[in-house]
Amino acid sequence: MTLQFIHDNKGNTTGVFLPIEEWQTLKTKYSELQKAEAENLVELAPWQKQILDERLNEYYKNPTNVEDFDKTMDAIEKSL
Repeated sequence: MTLQFIHDNKGNTTGVFLPIEEWQTLKTKYSELQKAEAENLVELAPWQKQILDERLNEYYKNPTNVEDFDKTMDAIEKSL
């Protein structure tokens, strides 16, 4: 199994990524995973979808007008 560990900017492991093909194989082998996946699906409210669409459209219009995620998070953490 090919796992990739996801780390935050402080080096803490925060998640695991596995290729979709391997996830599909696991779901086939362990049917309870398929049931758990279906139970965990969350539908966004229409107003949330609208906000996301607006933000994506703004990004597509001007993809260079973005902030660095790590720098932004550091600034937020410093302000708390």
